[in-house]
Amino acid sequence: MSHRFARALTGAVALASAAALAAGSQASAATDSIIIGGEPVSVADSPWVVALSSRALFGESRGGQFCGAVVVAPTKVLTAAHCLGSDVLGGEVADVPDLRIVAGRDDLRGTGGREIPVKDTWINPAYDPATNVGDAAVLTLAEALPEESSIPVARDGDAAYSAGGQALVYGWGDTTGYGTYASTLRAASVQVLSDEACAAAYPGGSRGTYDASSMVCAGDPEGGYDACQGDSGGPLVVDGRLIGLVSWGNGCARADSPGVYTRVSAAVTWAEGGI
Repeated sequence: MSHRFARALTGAVALASAAALAAGSQASAATDSIIIGGEPVSVADSPWVVALSSRALFGESRGGQFCGAVVVAPTKVLTAAHCLGSDVLGGEVADVPDLRIVAGRDDLRGTGGREIPVKDTWINPAYDPATNVGDAAVLTLAEALPEESSIPVARDGDAAYSAGGQALVYGWGDTTGYGTYASTLRAASVQVLSDEACAAAYPGGSRGTYDASSMVCAGDPEGGYDACQGDSGGPLVVDGRLIGLVSWGNGCARADSPGVYTRVSAAVTWAEGGI
């Protein structure tokens, strides 16, 4: 069972990650995330997809990107709680000197779009790293994005959560499962699966446990399409509505191991003041 943040770690973060791996902790497994089987897409067509960045911690080569995120209001961005944890950041999020989002930039190696500092963070206090339940966080931006940069959130009961629907998952993560990170935004088409199928794929134990109240899962029956390293916190979208945030899975793009996402209809009820 593994989360899906980028492996491109430096300094204290790299040391923290190495120590966790040596200890064999579940949190250390949070290193399996990418868009596999996808294709390049334009940020202009999906302006709500943004990169979570810290050059101080993750270097300059890809603009400091380490997770994905999604704009749900001009100054509000959703991401995964584990992206802001000490296993990823090597310390407290408040101590990250240059946490920001990168918006409107297709190629992370370029200078287009905007880099906006994060003014405040809310990490779900009920998030449980041991079970992945409650894997959601809200970022408040120091500057507002245009209203059209936001994506509508699918609330409880929305048909977008129905099994069998075609969804798109977006990110700048690994494209092979072997550390080949994309510099340009990619998306892959996956199928929303029933809670019964998700529970069968993740019945507990080392594979992890699926919780229908806080999670949704999606994949390809034959494998080959999925999120992976570097995509954590990024959006899962059905018919132009946000239904999930990349959270965890058993490897990447395996036929019997669909990607598991934080259920956004639950996340918006956890957030202080709502979304």
